[in-house]
Amino acid sequence: MDRRDADGGRSALLEAVAGWVPGAPVHNEALPADWGVDDAWVRTRTGIVSRHRAGPDMSTGDLAYEAARLLPGLAADPGGPDHPPRVDAVVLATATPDHLCPGTAPALAARLGLGTVPAFDIAAVCSGFVYGLAVCHGLVVSGLYERVLLVGADVYSTWLDPADRSSGVVFGDGAGAALIAAGPPGAPGELLAFDLGSDGTAYDLIKVAGGGARSRAAAGAPAADDAYFRMRGSAVYQHAVERMTHSCRTLLAKAGWDAAEVDHFVPHQANARILRSVAERVGIGAQRCLTHLERVGNTGAASIPLALADADGAGRLAAGDRVLITAFGGGLTWGSAAFRWPGKPGAAGTRGSTGARGTTAAADTASATATTGATGTTETERRRESGHDAG
Repeated sequence: MDRRDADGGRSALLEAVAGWVPGAPVHNEALPADWGVDDAWVRTRTGIVSRHRAGPDMSTGDLAYEAARLLPGLAADPGGPDHPPRVDAVVLATATPDHLCPGTAPALAARLGLGTVPAFDIAAVCSGFVYGLAVCHGLVVSGLYERVLLVGADVYSTWLDPADRSSGVVFGDGAGAALIAAGPPGAPGELLAFDLGSDGTAYDLIKVAGGGARSRAAAGAPAADDAYFRMRGSAVYQHAVERMTHSCRTLLAKAGWDAAEVDHFVPHQANARILRSVAERVGIGAQRCLTHLERVGNTGAASIPLALADADGAGRLAAGDRVLITAFGGGLTWGSAAFRWPGKPGAAGTRGSTGARGTTAAADTASATATTGATGTTETERRRESGHDAG
């Protein structure tokens, strides 16, 4: 994909990133006893200490809304119907849409007060944010739109098998949002290069068999297990490491960067072993890897923007820093992107609600500590989730 349009005068810039996770953290000690795991077992195999779960009646659209409204200019009711936020299109990357039909993005745009802007979902599973970033880049550099809202959000807890500890210990729920806008070449935040790929011959390594047109068209009743997320772990591990490593190397060549010139490496937060393996093969030291996995788990399409928002909130990112992101997901899909960090004021960092365990000061403190940001609980969430346990 080209770095900028034909006349060299228009680029797409990442303006801001924000993240949101629901409820209080569910620590390893709170995982179901019948899984037969303890904190040491989970940490050793995954690097995860806690994850977040959406409460009752909370969907992907709800998480996407909470993340998006943390972005500068997208707060709830910013100026009423006569002064909507300046966003020309909405792209939502998710594997867990609110419904099979229609897409979730139009409802999100309406809820944010964006009027009748175009809005659509993309389904690239855990690669969704990178794919979405490439889509938004194209929409902007083509001149079609000036500013696009991109959200990566997933509620994996809705389709995990309660008896499957291998997935249960890894996945969490969350959302990350970003604004991509037109700007001059060379400016901080410039999206420089992309590398995307897929391999449909291995589509069955990560899937939810039931619910779609194929299962509905099949003869006989669907199997009970078809409603759950399934992943063939060892095969996925090999594909993930190989595909992301190759994609990163290809991407670095496109961007004209050496691995030593990358200031921050943000791989999809799948598990710690995959992150370390890819970083080592690409030639990037651990000190340059941004991770948020230990506190939120694998949040699918939300994982990269959550990690970026968390690092920004901690002051680890500076204007002009070279950032390399990479992801791998079901499909199979994978992708990488290179850009310079915007470093503009107003990025919201990662925030979390507190309602899933009630709204006491203790719960507020726990959530804020886990997500390195102030709590973002709305009064609606407090009424909805008060008294429900996140675990």
